[in-house]
Amino acid sequence: VQLQASGGGLVQPGGALNLSCVASDSIFSFNVMAWFRQAPGKQRELVAAIVSGGSTTYTDSVKGRFTISRDIAKKTVYLRMNSLKPEDTAVYYCNAVRRVAGTPEPHWGQGTQVTVSS
Repeated sequence: VQLQASGGGLVQPGGALNLSCVASDSIFSFNVMAWFRQAPGKQRELVAAIVSGGSTTYTDSVKGRFTISRDIAKKTVYLRMNSLKPEDTAVYYCNAVRRVAGTPEPHWGQGTQVTVSS
């Protein structure tokens, strides 16, 4: 499984970015697809997730500003980030989990840097 993340960059506070994660397999083959982030000196944290049925979940700090979505035909999961704040600065990682014989099998894409600064 390969996950290719893109879309990061430098943006001013209040700006927006749209991250993309293209999977090598059908995204229906995954139980969950998610975006994590890791800021310098901090642990990696879950930002948003979408399960195979389409339900979504967000960490409290991004609720109302970020939206996770998917395009099944393009095997792509997106993270739309609005009203960005300096504290959103981090490396963002795409994640996909597939259960194999009942055991979660996680897959990670390479990170994409998001920097929010004036």
